Amino acid sequence: MRDNNCVGLLKDVPAKAGTTDFFFGVRNNLIPNRFCVVNFIDFIPRQKGRVVFSFLLALAFFSTFSPNLFADPAPVQLYTNNPVVATVDGEPLMMSDLKNARMHDAMYQLHEMQSRALKEKILQQLVKNHPELLKDEVHEVTDKEISRFYENTPGVKELGNPEQMKDEIREYLERAYKDSYIEKKYQLALKKKWVKIYLKPPNDFRVVADVNSAMLWAKENDKNFRKVFLLEYSDFQCPFCKRVQETLKTLRQTYSKEVQFGYRHFPLPFHKEAEIFAEAVECARDQGRFWEMQSVLYDLSDDSFALTEVELVRLAKQAGVKNLKDFQTCSKNRKYQTRVAQDIREGARLGIQGTPTFILGLYDMENGTVSGEMFSGAVSSDKFVEVIEKYLSLSRVEAKLVR
Repeated sequence: MRDNNCVGLLKDVPAKAGTTDFFFGVRNNLIPNRFCVVNFIDFIPRQKGRVVFSFLLALAFFSTFSPNLFADPAPVQLYTNNPVVATVDGEPLMMSDLKNARMHDAMYQLHEMQSRALKEKILQQLVKNHPELLKDEVHEVTDKEISRFYENTPGVKELGNPEQMKDEIREYLERAYKDSYIEKKYQLALKKKWVKIYLKPPNDFRVVADVNSAMLWAKENDKNFRKVFLLEYSDFQCPFCKRVQETLKTLRQTYSKEVQFGYRHFPLPFHKEAEIFAEAVECARDQGRFWEMQSVLYDLSDDSFALTEVELVRLAKQAGVKNLKDFQTCSKNRKYQTRVAQDIREGARLGIQGTPTFILGLYDMENGTVSGEMFSGAVSSDKFVEVIEKYLSLSRVEAKLVR
């Protein structure tokens, strides 16, 4: 039985095969079983020949294994927020080379999602060895808190009555309390050095925005030149734009001598009166009442307001506009329709899709541009302060270098 198998298998091996021929046969599956190996040894001269053969047989055996089997395990690849995505003629192409404003915004939102998921996963693993993390629980939302949120949060009433908004507010508060709970435990884990984080936000993406016809908060003069600029693109009927106004008022007070603030229009097409409101504010600007008219319009409740020419004049009077006849003519003739349309075009060119959107960075007064970061939504005060302080530090460094 054994000889028959070997005869068939050895038919391609020369009759006076030596060790090299045998090695070739093994590597090419001509002698694939142990019975043939035993028979074939009989062909090999004894002593030195068999030693050589044994060495080659061992070499052939181990060469059939993957080279990675006995290698050290590959090192853990740490996260990078700017990987090489391609090489072109040997030159690396980085992720940052592909980015535009819209892509950066999407990447930043993805990073926020990844950060939340990472924190939850970290805490899930830590509780196994650190049960003290489970001492307290997430705060439960009460009806009183829902009612308080509905009454005190700008823009919420315009979305529906208390009963309609109850479940949505509860869900929002539950998520906020859970995020707060996780953040507290996460900070404890960092303090105790139980965890080390490699996830990083996307690299800063600098966008250059024209100030153009933006309404400026502070008068410009050489004596008190503000090197940092916060440019806002907003919509008077956007609830998130309304919500962020209180934060912006506080920032304008806090950084009154260090930061310039500007406002441009970006009325969204599905907000029917937003464009008319934007033009009306520009008409009030003719009489030095832009910011007052802006505040009046953001304080409006959509449930109780019906846009008419008479109502618009009444609001202008409330804002302190003196010559109401001129205001009415300006608004009726849509004097600033072109200016608002230009704001929309330039915002779209920057990649703006929703409101509010902010460009915060260094101000080049000579060229009338802001070079910095773009972010959107009802941004928190902490986020604004963090970015403002970063650019204030950069402006101070630049000032020292110039000296």
